[in-house]
Amino acid sequence: MRKSMYLFCAFLISVPVWAAGHDEECTTAVISGGATTDARPILWKNRDTDNLSNKVVYVDEKPFSYLGVVNADNPSGRVVWGGLNSAGFAIINSVAYNLPKKSGEKEDLEGVIMADALRKCATVSDFEQYIETNLGAELGSRANFCVIDAQGDAAIFEVHNHGYKKLDASGSPDKYLLNTNFSRSGPADEGAGYLRYDREMKLFNGVSAGKLTSQFVLQDVARDLGHALVAHPDRADWKSLPPSQPFWIHANYTINRVSTASSILIHGVKKGEDPRRATLWVILGEPVCSIAVPLWVEAGTTPLQMHDGKDAPIAKEASRLRGILRPLKGRDRGEYIDLTKLDNSAGTGWLPSNLRFEYDVFQQTEALLSRNPTAVELGAFEGEMASRVLARLREIR
Repeated sequence: MRKSMYLFCAFLISVPVWAAGHDEECTTAVISGGATTDARPILWKNRDTDNLSNKVVYVDEKPFSYLGVVNADNPSGRVVWGGLNSAGFAIINSVAYNLPKKSGEKEDLEGVIMADALRKCATVSDFEQYIETNLGAELGSRANFCVIDAQGDAAIFEVHNHGYKKLDASGSPDKYLLNTNFSRSGPADEGAGYLRYDREMKLFNGVSAGKLTSQFVLQDVARDLGHALVAHPDRADWKSLPPSQPFWIHANYTINRVSTASSILIHGVKKGEDPRRATLWVILGEPVCSIAVPLWVEAGTTPLQMHDGKDAPIAKEASRLRGILRPLKGRDRGEYIDLTKLDNSAGTGWLPSNLRFEYDVFQQTEALLSRNPTAVELGAFEGEMASRVLARLREIR
């Protein structure tokens, strides 16, 4: 398998260390069916990166086709930052800065590894075998890989070039595992993202056992602007803010942050269910500036609104709204957002309306999947939802 992996990489794309970009820092969750209301597993990732323009592509491959979130300037689908394949296997990652690395060895190839795994793996066990086979100086990994499959398995693999540790989400006390940019097998208090991890833990701990949903993760966690140490106004209090003057908060150590390029959620299937119903939800752009769209591998495509042009149309509109939310220029000042753009006492903020819109998309998606739709119906539906999302974003001024 090692040889086939690198023949695949060489054939598809030259993969220097720039493949991961810079400052890849993400917030993730792997949630077993034991923690959800419908007993189906969930993967989630807020992708934090310097590559702020993302797309979603469909890759027709053997043995498994897949959907992947990619950088807009590398849309081949051979380097992906999260995705779902036709077997119901899904994968996301976060860089783990406290795992070991050796000078002179390959690194930053996590995007290539995930694309290759989506092409080859049907199960969590397949992925473990894949990692075992490819360990060595050429692997190029220092990351947490979160995976689920159509057998109901859910796990984190903490992987560096010369070893890995598997953590089973269903065997954890909460039936889920959360992470940012450190590994539990690495040295304590090293790595990064501990403030986001603490905030993430607080939000998840506020939900009763067995009651987690995809909607909660995308609407409440992915868009969270709370801080683990500094008091920020709760979302419910934003509607009391006067619209006549900005209300600034520092939003770089929050879950929704200045470097968040997209949010990826895979709602998997229970063991014995048709893997074709596994759903990839993607928010292109900073989560508070965009709306989630449901996608399926079975559709055999992705909507133009999610991939067409230099910048995907939905990503482009989300970027425009980011500029309104973060009007101050420069790296440090750009870390501050004006909360009144999201909500205020005059009701002119866009977030409440966007969340209601997205809730309707969730409801329609649930109704669609209950009817056992065909591939054609899935493709038509995801196209309609993407079109509606783009139209809604373009309305906001």
